[in-house]
Amino acid sequence: MARVMVPSQLKLAEKLSLINDRGIGMLTRIYNIKKACGDAKSKPGFLSDKTLESSIKYIVRRFPNIDIKGLQAITQIRNEIIKSLSLYYYTFVDLLDFKDNVCDLLTTMDACQVHLDMTLNFELTKGYLDLVTTYVTLMVLLSRVEDRKAVLGLFNAAHEVVHSQSDTSFPRLGQMIIDYDPPIKKLAEEFVPHQKLLASALMSLWGIYTSRNLSAEKWRSDQKLSLVGNPGYLLKPSQTENMSCEYISLDTMERWITFGFMLCPQMLSQDKPNKLWMSALESSWVVALFRDEVLYIHAYIINYFDGMKGFGKRISEVKECYNQSVQKAAHRHRERRKFLRTALKELGLILTDQPGLLGPKALLIFMGLCCARDEVFWVLRHNDNPPQQKSKGKTAEDLVDRQLPELLFHMEELRVLVRKYSQVMQRYYVQYLSGFDAIALNQIVQTLQVLAEDESIILSSLCNVIANLSVKQVEDNEAFDFRALRLDWFRLQAYTSINKSQLGLQAHRDLASLIDTIMFHTKMVDYLDEIFYSKIFEDQFHMCLEFPAQNRYIVAFPLICGHFQSCTHELCPEERHHIRERSLSVVNMFLDEMAKEAKNIITTICDEQCTMSDKLLPKHCAILISQVVNRKKKDKNKKSAPEIAKPGVESLRKTREELTTMDKLHMALTELCFAINYCSTINVWDYTFAPREYLTQHLETRFARALVGMVMYNPDTNEIAKPSELLVSVRAYMNVLQTVENYVHIDITRVFNNALLQQTQPLDSHGEKTVAALYTQYSEVLLRRVSAGNICFSNNQRAFVSLTAEGAIPFNAEEFSDISELRALAELIGPYGMKLLNETLMWHIASQVQELKKLVANNKDVLVALRTNFDKPEIMKEQFKKLQHVDNVLQRMTIVGVILSFRQLAQGALVDVLEERIPFLLSSILDFRHNIPSGDPMVVNEMASAAGLCCKVDPTLVSALRNQKNGKYTTILLLTLHDLNMASPTCFPCTDDDEHLLACLLMVFVAVSIPKLARNENSFYRASLEGHANNIHCMAAAVNNIFGALFTICGQGDIEDRMKEFLALASSSLLRLGQEADKEAIRNRESVYLLLDQIVQESPFLTMDLLESCFPYALIRNAYHAVYKQEHMQA
Repeated sequence: MARVMVPSQLKLAEKLSLINDRGIGMLTRIYNIKKACGDAKSKPGFLSDKTLESSIKYIVRRFPNIDIKGLQAITQIRNEIIKSLSLYYYTFVDLLDFKDNVCDLLTTMDACQVHLDMTLNFELTKGYLDLVTTYVTLMVLLSRVEDRKAVLGLFNAAHEVVHSQSDTSFPRLGQMIIDYDPPIKKLAEEFVPHQKLLASALMSLWGIYTSRNLSAEKWRSDQKLSLVGNPGYLLKPSQTENMSCEYISLDTMERWITFGFMLCPQMLSQDKPNKLWMSALESSWVVALFRDEVLYIHAYIINYFDGMKGFGKRISEVKECYNQSVQKAAHRHRERRKFLRTALKELGLILTDQPGLLGPKALLIFMGLCCARDEVFWVLRHNDNPPQQKSKGKTAEDLVDRQLPELLFHMEELRVLVRKYSQVMQRYYVQYLSGFDAIALNQIVQTLQVLAEDESIILSSLCNVIANLSVKQVEDNEAFDFRALRLDWFRLQAYTSINKSQLGLQAHRDLASLIDTIMFHTKMVDYLDEIFYSKIFEDQFHMCLEFPAQNRYIVAFPLICGHFQSCTHELCPEERHHIRERSLSVVNMFLDEMAKEAKNIITTICDEQCTMSDKLLPKHCAILISQVVNRKKKDKNKKSAPEIAKPGVESLRKTREELTTMDKLHMALTELCFAINYCSTINVWDYTFAPREYLTQHLETRFARALVGMVMYNPDTNEIAKPSELLVSVRAYMNVLQTVENYVHIDITRVFNNALLQQTQPLDSHGEKTVAALYTQYSEVLLRRVSAGNICFSNNQRAFVSLTAEGAIPFNAEEFSDISELRALAELIGPYGMKLLNETLMWHIASQVQELKKLVANNKDVLVALRTNFDKPEIMKEQFKKLQHVDNVLQRMTIVGVILSFRQLAQGALVDVLEERIPFLLSSILDFRHNIPSGDPMVVNEMASAAGLCCKVDPTLVSALRNQKNGKYTTILLLTLHDLNMASPTCFPCTDDDEHLLACLLMVFVAVSIPKLARNENSFYRASLEGHANNIHCMAAAVNNIFGALFTICGQGDIEDRMKEFLALASSSLLRLGQEADKEAIRNRESVYLLLDQIVQESPFLTMDLLESCFPYALIRNAYHAVYKQEHMQA
């Protein structure tokens, strides 16, 4: 007596689920083996080893019957071979095991006489067709692994050498490799007993495939995917009797049909199967095997049919299908993509505005995404694999889709929309399930007459689970998981689809349709995700980047990178790391390229704006003025000069339709910034990428480089941009960058702060010279030019002025040192940059002071005598003649004075800028300076000096001189100050008393040397400039600042006494000029008298009363009168 077959014990649903999942894993592993063996770098080293070449050829030739006696070369490396090839070998063993399981399951389903119908038992039929397709794909992919025989034979030979017997799986494995080469013929033989079941499953696709495989014109006329096509149904749920069939992939169905009928070719003699088959073959010329592995299907089928009797007609049909696919398929799919772009855009706009429609219209979203996914796959696959034979028509043009990013973007937008409003959809479908579906299902179950125990349990469980759902679960963010429920429905399909089932599903289509709808509703609650990826991803990205009209959709590419991890499979963990690294590198590259392109557009706009700002500078008025003057001198013989375009003409338009370059740039920038601003972060694996930060970093780097570039410093010619002109260009640049905030949400102020602050330092973060460093370097060049002559510091003009034509070469000093230029410089480099400039100037002054100390040390005895005999004219006269290097001292003091004068101008400009920028903070600093608290006044003075304010004693100068004193220059220069007999004067440290004496003697040296300036013909005082032609008036600043700093460092608190001593010495020395008979000695006596007056006027320690007591003011008054009169006469 035959045993009764119990459906639940067959576990068809469980087996289909598990074997299909394992099939995907096996495909992943075989795919990776094929890629590895096809790449010389990644294939196992043994396969490329020259010493094993003859052995491998022997193995391939004799496969699978290999005699290891002829393989002596592998004996020494047998263990290495086993270790290296074991992953490959056991993957093929797993494939053999998979094949056995598939054959068992197919046989079981045939024995049970399972009824398959896609519109009735969707999951069961889909699982069956997936199983068949996966099995065929695996065998085809296996046949394309180049070194399969070498790998298997080499491993088995090594195994036999080690274990003295071949691997137990090898005989069957070897036979499988032989049998399935080529695979399709053997597969067709295997499926002879399964043809009836396979044919019934394929024919159930007739209604679904023919209704889905329509042209774009038909979709448009049917108002497919339209929410507003029928306003009366806007709020009604979109549903059909077969919900699951509505969003099944068209690409998947075509693979089922193509591979399915290849296994049962006799069915093609019937009308419907033939039409189904030809329709699928006309749709494309390649079929996807796995990922980017494809099969040129027509050539493959022709090759298969070629050796079969009675298939000549079929071969002709396939050739005709190939011609149709090459000529028409590309255009047909292009029109579909064109339709889907507008349809998905419309869906996105309406659902963004009314997210409540996501509930009732969810089916439309999934249908749209499914169609779009198929079309994207199709164009990527066929673009990468063009027809093998060139055809007439525009096939190549139709395969290049420059609007593809737009379609990808709308797909991603809908996906994000579904995830964003997932709770809206969950609330809707939870209420739908519990309020309608549960009641409807319960009513149908009540009408069922006969139910097996297993079927009854599943149906009761379905009713109870969906009936107990509530909105509160959604509000509490409870995680839903209906996978068990869906598996139960899969089981129920398996139980009720076999022959002699008590509850035949064929007789209860209403039940099948309702539960299928319920399953869709459960997916809307707990399952909302779907992804893809293709090989030519980067090419499409760069094509989009070069096409401004599609720039706004380019963000779809980095967003898709977040889905790459779904490509991995647990059966192939080794590729997980590679896909992860690839995902991260690609998304980083995409975002970086997007930011670079935006930066380049912004830079072009900035350059154009800088050019236009430059045209508004006063210097460009000269041409216009000369043109006006020439017009007044009417010369009829001469042709009138062409009209010079005035700034602003670019804004005059005859029509808005004529786009200028700037219009196009702004349009491109708007589109690209939309993409960058589309989402704040993109998550890829465990990393978070911020697109806006990429743009911020690129703008910051570019702005910093632009700042330095606009300085236009040429070290060979010492040419540099005027600070005022640079400031105009920088402001124009910044104005453009500020407008970027209108396009994308970035903090442009942060860009300014980071870039501009770096420009105040000697080097930026990249180690490059900054604006501050270049202008500091240039100021040194300027001051060297001043010291060389022909340039004078003018007190009334507050600038350095060229006295002769030679002084204006290669630049006019006044153009770079007047107050407006220095204010512009102060605004550009700020207090930090000015501090750098000051420190550099002070370093030069300290170097000059060091040299002055050396000169003082050499004249120590004479200076001591001059100091002690200042009231004895004859002795003073004799001692003065003994002084050496007097001119050197005066020249160095003049240089120091010039540097200090330039610094005073710079400090004054800084104060002017700070008064405008931070008036309240500056007033607080002024208040501190006027009311110095008890303690060290230098702290307050340093703060005031940093703000550009003047102090009695310059703290920056004090710091520079003190550092030099304590640094490498403090090795004793003044051994002559000590009566010590030492062999080397290089190691004796200075004491404070020595420093004080040195400062006093330097003061004496300068004071007694001033009268000698009268001999110099360039010492004439120019009243119009309020300065001496050779800049000796700058000595006033040098005397007051240098001696104030030196005596402060000594710390004896006698600055005023020492300055009085200086005044007394200088006065007595100058008064002796009045008794001088030598005309050369008194050539510019009056001009030198004025120097004494300036020293007193600028000094914070001396008063005019003191001067009057030492030097009659009548002499100074007469001196002013004389120099003014003399200059007037010369003029």
